[in-house]
Amino acid sequence: MTGLKEGDKVPIFKLLDQDGKEVDMAEKIGKQPLVIYFYPKDFTSGCTMEAHAFREMYEAFQKEGAEVIGISGDSVESHKKFEVEHELPFRLLSDKDNKVREMFGAFGIGNSIGRVTYVIDKKGVIRMVFSSQIQPKKHVERSIAKVREMALEP
Repeated sequence: MTGLKEGDKVPIFKLLDQDGKEVDMAEKIGKQPLVIYFYPKDFTSGCTMEAHAFREMYEAFQKEGAEVIGISGDSVESHKKFEVEHELPFRLLSDKDNKVREMFGAFGIGNSIGRVTYVIDKKGVIRMVFSSQIQPKKHVERSIAKVREMALEP
């Protein structure tokens, strides 16, 4: 399965966040850069490490005007527990049927549930895709570098 790549437009979708509120991507596009990261599962070691890394850099993303959003197939309730336990300042969206993951093609080797991050500009164009199952912190490093690079563009 081929996933979305740099230069593609981000698909429009609606999902519930950890508070049960609907997030409509159509309302996000055109307002600010977005960092959307797909991760396998709440409370696993790699996913917790990745969430902590995004939490630690959250203010830097905000300073550049970017919003961070995590997406996995976990339930709203699981996301809420994960958010509270790990003091996460960003939204976690529940993609229970993996329909949005499929839209993005955010899979790992052999169609496994992948760890894939997308940086999207204000126009809704994907500017970076990073996929690595075993380097969760690199997702944050690559994302903030790209967001900062985009902030310097005219």
